[in-house]
Amino acid sequence: MAHVHPAHTETPAAFEARTLSAVAGAEILGIDLSQPIDDAMKDSILAAFQTHHVLAFRDQSLSDVQQHAFSKNFGPLEEHVHRMRNGSKLPLVHIVNNLDADGNPTKTPHTHGNYYWHTDKSYHEIPSLATLLHAIVLPPSGGDTQFANTRMAYDALPEHRKREIAELRVVHSWEVSRRNTKNKPATETEIRDRPPVIHPLVRTHPDTGDKTLYIGCHTSHIEGMPAEEGRTLLQELLEHTEQPQFIYTHKWLPGDLVMWDNRCLLHQAVANFDMGAHPRVLHRTVVRGSKPF
Repeated sequence: MAHVHPAHTETPAAFEARTLSAVAGAEILGIDLSQPIDDAMKDSILAAFQTHHVLAFRDQSLSDVQQHAFSKNFGPLEEHVHRMRNGSKLPLVHIVNNLDADGNPTKTPHTHGNYYWHTDKSYHEIPSLATLLHAIVLPPSGGDTQFANTRMAYDALPEHRKREIAELRVVHSWEVSRRNTKNKPATETEIRDRPPVIHPLVRTHPDTGDKTLYIGCHTSHIEGMPAEEGRTLLQELLEHTEQPQFIYTHKWLPGDLVMWDNRCLLHQAVANFDMGAHPRVLHRTVVRGSKPF
């Protein structure tokens, strides 16, 4: 199917979309997300989202209630299988940070899976459509987030490789993800809550019809293939996708609310700041998507 990529984004006068990178990314100016949006504004945001995949809404000051309300415009919000230190569930608007139990910055935060390439919640039967991160506290410099365009990476594969992987299916697992990212092992509760799921290796974007690589650190192995052979192939595809020509690096500004498309992007946080000296605190919401096909 032909790519559906509008040459420009039709937006109302209420906001401006400025392209940040040809790979992904646009900054959105002139909109206050603390106020409710109407259907016309929602449609304009979705048009920009389809074109740019990563939207950075600048200069936002949102309460958790306001971030929750804005995020719900795009679908139901998801819970996270990961638990807080006390074992309780994370709230729908939860905190991503590098703080220890006393609230101090640390080089060894409670979880650090966000520093590995992944697409959010691919270990769900119905994984994420969009993730929204609101910058609350940023280091003086660094603390970037990188996005890899998995549609561009797929398009760049040789035709014989596209044929080889066309029908392959991949097991995604929260338990394996914890091992892949050298985190604390998944608990029995987490394993029960999120058993392994199987998704196509080559995913079709439901809005554009584009083919994308559906890979990352949540993957375990390829169904029906010897385990090590499958993992080697997944690693080769990941290294291919990590090439600079497929990557946009977002340099955060105070007040940024960044929204991205998990169906055609991998992402990872970058530890390019002194994590033991400077806090990095963001508030996160995740919108549920649809079953990959």
